[in-house]
Amino acid sequence: MQLLESEYDYNVVIEVGKQPNIQLFKVHSVILYQRSLYFRQKFKNATKKNDMIEIKLPHISVEIFSNIIKYIYGGLVSLENLKASDIFDFLVAANELKFIELSESLQTHLINNNSSWLRLNFSRVYQISFQNENFIDLQKFCNDIIAKHPRIIFDSDNFTAFQENALIALLKNDDLQMEESEVWDKVIHWGKANTPNLPSEMKDWTNENFKSLKATLQHCLPHIRYFQIPGKDVMKKIKPYRSILEENLWDDINSRFVDPDLPITFPILPPRKKVTAQLPPRNVITLSSSIITLQHAAEISSWIDRHSTIYDTTEIPYEFKLLLRGSRDGFESEVFHKLCDNIPGTVVVVKINSTNEILGGYNPLIWKVGSGFVVTIYSFIFSLKNGNFNESILSRVKYGSRAIYYGNIKQGPWFSMKDFGMGDGNDPKKWWCRKDAYEKPIRTSDGWFSIDEYEVFQFDIL
Repeated sequence: MQLLESEYDYNVVIEVGKQPNIQLFKVHSVILYQRSLYFRQKFKNATKKNDMIEIKLPHISVEIFSNIIKYIYGGLVSLENLKASDIFDFLVAANELKFIELSESLQTHLINNNSSWLRLNFSRVYQISFQNENFIDLQKFCNDIIAKHPRIIFDSDNFTAFQENALIALLKNDDLQMEESEVWDKVIHWGKANTPNLPSEMKDWTNENFKSLKATLQHCLPHIRYFQIPGKDVMKKIKPYRSILEENLWDDINSRFVDPDLPITFPILPPRKKVTAQLPPRNVITLSSSIITLQHAAEISSWIDRHSTIYDTTEIPYEFKLLLRGSRDGFESEVFHKLCDNIPGTVVVVKINSTNEILGGYNPLIWKVGSGFVVTIYSFIFSLKNGNFNESILSRVKYGSRAIYYGNIKQGPWFSMKDFGMGDGNDPKKWWCRKDAYEKPIRTSDGWFSIDEYEVFQFDIL
C-alpha cells in the first residue's frame, strides 16, 4: 500500500470515471500484471506515451475503482461504509476486471447481508446476474425467488428485454409455480418481441415469418412441458404455431391425447412440481396497518415494480413489515431514526383526519441522519384513493439528484426538502408538502399540515 500511496516509479496511468468525476490512478504494471488477468491482457496491446501506459475506464466510478486498486495492492477489502448498491456495482466491476475470487466473496456478502436490497432491485439484479457465467450464486438466489413468484419476471414491463439465457434458466426450473399453457404464452410473447419484421396480425404472416420466430425460440422451445398442457389450450394456443415446433412434435402431442399408450418420439419432460400447501391470503396489511388497505398495498406494490396494471390483492409480491406506528411508538423524529434508519426499501404513509387524505412516499435507499441529498431515480410519493378521493396520484421523482434528503435528528423522512416530509421539531405531527423535485403535486394545497397517524413499512419479497 505504501508503494501505491507514494506513486514511486509508477508507469501506468488509469483514467477512471466520467466528467466531472474523473480521477487518475498512478500505478505499477508489474503489480497489475501479476494480480489481474484483465490488465495482463490490456498490457499486451497497450500503447505507450513517453514510456507511460495509459488506460481509460470511464464506466467504472472513482469510488469503486479506489476499492479495487486497494484490493490489488493490499489484498483486502472493507465493505463497512459501502451501501448495498455500491457493493453490487463493486461486484460488477470486479467481475469485469476478472477478479473471480473477489467476485465470489462479494456475491456471498450481498446474499447474506443485503438480501432485502437484492429483492427490491430484483429486475436489475436478475438481468445482470445472467449476463456473466461467474454469477452462479446470484443466479441461484434469483431462481429460488422466481420459482415461487414467476410473475415478478413474466409480468414485468421489461420482460421482453430479458436475455435468452435468463429465460432458459426459468424454463428449466422444475419448481416453477406456473401453468404450462401460461409459460407457453410468455415464451411466444418474448419470441415475437425479439423477432424483427413480424406483421402485427398473424393472418399476414408468411412461411419466412414463422421460420424467423422458430430461429428466435430455438433454444427455448425444447424446455416447454408440452404434454402437461390441457387439450383445449393445445388447440387454442399451440396449434397456430405448430410450424415452429420440431419435426414430429405436433404429431406426438396429438397422439398423446388420442391414445396415451401410443409411443412418443419426442422426449417427455417431467411435470413441474406444484406447491400443494398454498400460501394463505396475503392479509398482512389488513392486520398490521391502521391506515392502508390491501387494495392500497397492491397499488403501491405495482408502482414499485413499475407494473403496467395494478396487482390483484391475491398476487401482491411483497410483505409489508411494520417498522413504526406513530400512535404506538411515538411521532417524534428521534423515534423514526431509531426504528427506521439503515433499512433499505421503506414506505411512509400518513393519515390526515380532517380531510381523510392518505399521503406517502417510497424510498428504495436507507434513511439516516445527515445534511444533504442522496440520489435515486426510483423513489416516488403518492396520494391514495380514499373516501372522497376517487383517484390515487402517483408522483415519481423528476430530479433524481434531489430525490431524498437526510436531515438532522429533529427531521424525519424527507422526499426532497419540499415535496413531502416531517420537519417541525416543535410539533412532531406537523408535516410539509409542496411540489419541487417530483413530477406532480400530491395535495391541492401547499405548506404545513397536521397528521393523525403515520406508519413506516419495510418491503420484502414474500
